[in-house]
Amino acid sequence: MTSFGIHKVGGRIGAEITGLDLAGELDEATVEELNGALLAHKALFFREQRLDDDGQTRFAARFGPLTTAHPTVPALEGQPHVLPVDGEEGRANRWHTDVTFVRTPPKASTLRSLVVPAYGGNTLIADAQAAYRDLPQALREFADRLWAEHTNAYDYAEGKPLDEAEQERRRVFTARRYRTAHPVVRVHPETGERGLFIGGFADRIVGLPTDASRDLLRTLQSYVTRPENVVRWRWAVGDVVLFDNRATQHYAPDDYDDLPRRLHRVTVAGDVPVGVSGEGSYLIEGDEAAHYTS
Repeated sequence: MTSFGIHKVGGRIGAEITGLDLAGELDEATVEELNGALLAHKALFFREQRLDDDGQTRFAARFGPLTTAHPTVPALEGQPHVLPVDGEEGRANRWHTDVTFVRTPPKASTLRSLVVPAYGGNTLIADAQAAYRDLPQALREFADRLWAEHTNAYDYAEGKPLDEAEQERRRVFTARRYRTAHPVVRVHPETGERGLFIGGFADRIVGLPTDASRDLLRTLQSYVTRPENVVRWRWAVGDVVLFDNRATQHYAPDDYDDLPRRLHRVTVAGDVPVGVSGEGSYLIEGDEAAHYTS
């Protein structure tokens, strides 16, 4: 019997969980129910929680072994699993799936709000499995056979000049270079469902010329970000969000002027993505990121 409330936020993605205190002890049955809700809704939202960094870490660890904070970006001091997401330190104003440039990207991500702007600063999460189902059959069959290279050395500024602080952030982010080939269509390891596995770190389609590669990635990405596939969460202080990193992309619009916004992220370690053919992802550049994920 469900021990908490599940209320859909969007028709295709997202559910708010009520009647659950994440600071308390969660028994195995509750965690199993939450995992089932995560598989069904892709993103779960918890209002008015009373977690600190240790509490967020404990909650995330109920879903599996944790990664460290990030492969290249330093963790919060004294909290090796916590990555500060601070609007004053840079803004990831781009659709992406977390850390797909390594061979084993995270299974799931948790975000907790500490400082929320008076307006803007929402988080958008998109259902990449619904996007795959939306593809015309011929395009689905084509995508099933494609592989994409993901890298942390992408041009996130897209040719715009970088100031000194942004140049330093880029230097840290690319201090270790990673390039990994993942299937464009990933088979979910728990449900067997297919979904598009691309996003902001996907640099090119293997075997295609640059222009054709970019055009195809833009076409596939346009299905991910259709409004019906996207849920928008308006943060309040204390909120916690848990999303399936194997089936979603997310985006934080830079629409809150110079107001402060601070979240903390803790991620659950994942496995090697597998495509329709049964083949797993492979490294092109870099190492297995053992310092980051098991």
